[in-house]
Amino acid sequence: MVVFPNCKINLGLNVIQKREDGFHNIETIFYPVAWQDGLEIISTNDVAENIQFSASGETITGERETNLCIRAYQLIKQDFPQLPAIKMHLHKTIPIGAGLGGGSADGAFTLKLIDKLFTLGLAKERLMKYALELGSDCPFFIYNQPCFATNRGEVLEEIELDLSAYKLIMVCPGIHITTAQAFSMVNPLSPSKSIKQIAQQPLETWTIELKNDFEQPVFEQHPEIKKIKDDLYKTGALYAAMSGTGSTVYGILPKNKEMTFSFPSNYLVKTILV
Repeated sequence: MVVFPNCKINLGLNVIQKREDGFHNIETIFYPVAWQDGLEIISTNDVAENIQFSASGETITGERETNLCIRAYQLIKQDFPQLPAIKMHLHKTIPIGAGLGGGSADGAFTLKLIDKLFTLGLAKERLMKYALELGSDCPFFIYNQPCFATNRGEVLEEIELDLSAYKLIMVCPGIHITTAQAFSMVNPLSPSKSIKQIAQQPLETWTIELKNDFEQPVFEQHPEIKKIKDDLYKTGALYAAMSGTGSTVYGILPKNKEMTFSFPSNYLVKTILV
């Protein structure tokens, strides 16, 4: 069985408070985007190991034990020891460490795929619990609808937000920014106006009011990322911002607008109909 985990962008991101557990309380809007990986799982009679994992496409870094797809299977296996051994293949096209939540999506979609493949009948609340054990962004991909997110990002409220009249230009310069590094550069502050309120306003007002707290410190360290945002506005973007902790920058443009870019050849540039 094959599924196609999609990424997300953040529409605004406020870092509100550092928590006693070391995490941060935030508020943001997660918006699903059709930039997808491919994930296949099949059962196998080979009992030498519970999971045989392979990958292609973008290079996946890190140890096997930290891979969210593998961890997702192991979490469910603890509660359902009757699960058969599986073969899993992940084809990566979503850039890693780019603020798009690709790894989180892969982990969450693994949970949903295992549930469906083996007819476990898991309720959404239980899938959400498993997902939060994988990471703060993972629960969103259980919903996979526009959501206003608070706390660590796991408290989700589905909202009405339709960008189908627009297209996204997504530019990834290939700069890997770790989440821990990004949070260490931000001073938490409660916003005067909620992102949820701003997002309900006309899109033209977002340029002034809809902010990502990570932009200033990341732009200071990597001015080439700021230049991407500036260039998107020069090209005619109605709104442009860095997604998450970076380094991908997206621009929202009218669907019928033609444009020409002059980004460096090593940048990954993708146009997506929302």
